[in-house]
Amino acid sequence: MIDLRSDTITRPTEGMRKAMYDAEVGDDVYYEDPTVNRLQERVAELLGKEGALWVASGTMGNLLSVKALTLPGDEIILEEDSHIVYYEGGGTAVLCGVQMRMIPGERGVITPGQVEDAVRAIGNAHYPRSSLVCIENTHNRKNGAIQPLSDIKEIRKVCDEKGLAMHMDGARLMNASVATGISPAEYSKYFDSVTICFSKGLGAPMGSMVAADEETIKTVHRFRKLVGGGQRQVGVVAAAALYALDHHVDRLAEDHKNAHRLAEALADMPGVAIDPGDIDTNIVYFDVTESGKSALDVVVEMAGKGVMMLPLGDMSVRCVTHLGVDKEDIDTAIAAFSDVFGK
Repeated sequence: MIDLRSDTITRPTEGMRKAMYDAEVGDDVYYEDPTVNRLQERVAELLGKEGALWVASGTMGNLLSVKALTLPGDEIILEEDSHIVYYEGGGTAVLCGVQMRMIPGERGVITPGQVEDAVRAIGNAHYPRSSLVCIENTHNRKNGAIQPLSDIKEIRKVCDEKGLAMHMDGARLMNASVATGISPAEYSKYFDSVTICFSKGLGAPMGSMVAADEETIKTVHRFRKLVGGGQRQVGVVAAAALYALDHHVDRLAEDHKNAHRLAEALADMPGVAIDPGDIDTNIVYFDVTESGKSALDVVVEMAGKGVMMLPLGDMSVRCVTHLGVDKEDIDTAIAAFSDVFGK
């Protein structure tokens, strides 16, 4: 099967498996895992922050970052289709005690003006306190859209003026960096905390990282313990993340090319609606409303031809390219689409 459901379904390469096998380990709860320590130092430097902390997942990283930068009863501002809103189980409400002020974005991008308008007036006891803006880069539900650095800079100015912190859900930050040539540190310097994920485009079996200033990392570390996130000889998987940083970053450009090629082919299919110009990185959403088929119909038919995808809603389908999919696989998928849509 050619699996286009997500870039989370990748399996460790042989080189990564060897790195995991050879990993030097210790008890990370006692700060004694040398491989984790190296990874944390590496990521802190990569993102231009004072410190970084290993966490089990991107969801955990986002949750702990929000908790470290807010107080119960606060309000966070974020785009309405962002991962924190859609896919994190309401954790910010349950464990952080904050509510969300959701803004409709243009391809997942919110503007400085929208953020300024959303900040609550200070001193009115009827309102929650606006304390944090969260930005997802790249944006999962918006075709892997890249957040423009110019907008990030201006939003930072608004936050500084209004006294708000900023957090970046950078699960696929390396995709944004490879696609634009903008360094991860340049993106990250406008944020008080940043997460980066190793189990998506980078192809590791698990793990994410939170990067921030030293005091924030201490707070995140305390809350990691609170949610049961302390792990022991975790260097086995930290070694996979280090290997990914060494070997799987530049190759993300291949995933982007494959996604663009797939999007261009889909745009020529009868009844399929997609603008290839909206594909910034490795995520492709397309609409099948005019095809006479539902999203589930298309997914089932394509599975019968050896290609797996995800239905997102009644009429939207998602495909994601990754290191487990090569150019020949995309050729096969395009041929299968041609059969399904009768091109």
